[in-house]
Amino acid sequence: MTTSETDAAGAGGQTLTIDELAARAGLTVRTVRFYGTKGLLPPPVLGPRRVGRYGGEHVARLALIEELQHQGMTLAAIERYLSRLPSDLSAHDLALHRAVVASWAPETVERVTRAELGRRAGRPLTDEEVDRLGAMDVVVPDGDGYRVDAGLLRLGVELLDVPFSPETVLAARTALLEHSRAAARDLSRLLRDAVAERNAPDVRSLSVHMHPLVVQALLTTFQRSLREELREWLDRDGEGGED
Repeated sequence: MTTSETDAAGAGGQTLTIDELAARAGLTVRTVRFYGTKGLLPPPVLGPRRVGRYGGEHVARLALIEELQHQGMTLAAIERYLSRLPSDLSAHDLALHRAVVASWAPETVERVTRAELGRRAGRPLTDEEVDRLGAMDVVVPDGDGYRVDAGLLRLGVELLDVPFSPETVLAARTALLEHSRAAARDLSRLLRDAVAERNAPDVRSLSVHMHPLVVQALLTTFQRSLREELREWLDRDGEGGED
């Protein structure tokens, strides 16, 4: 792999052709090219024979665009939103933005066919992968189809590539739910006390404005706390290995 292709791949070390990128995102090649001409998608890195190579940042940006569209934003509004983001955001950073955007929408469970499940996932799913998604409580069999929360599906598909058992993923999900609900109760009580003297319309308006800000704050603080915990864990493990 050339230096340019390594830059395109990012941390994942994988590069994609435009056909592979479109298939991964569940889009047509024509749509991907259209996003590129509109400036919504950075240009690819040119590899051998001037074939464009795309990386994880392109996949993550397309997922963010899809989420913004799901929220009802027009293409012009999406263009303005993306233009305010730093141009060098990593796939991880873009995923955080998508998580914040996804938090704006209410929980929506849809019934989909097997073929539609693969399209929504952004890649073909094997029977084993569908079973793993079911074990993680991401999809629920329903007759000849499945019930799925679109917000959880993308996360579940990404977890398929993580070397953890479904039991570990479920335990982690339970821990996150318990602690996030406790944090939500504390924050709700704090904010409720702060606006106790305001009238109902002002409170509703403030709630809508604060929601994405609070989610972004929680994501940022959790990300930093997790990074510190992992650093301490690896440091302790390294010290143990020297004995």
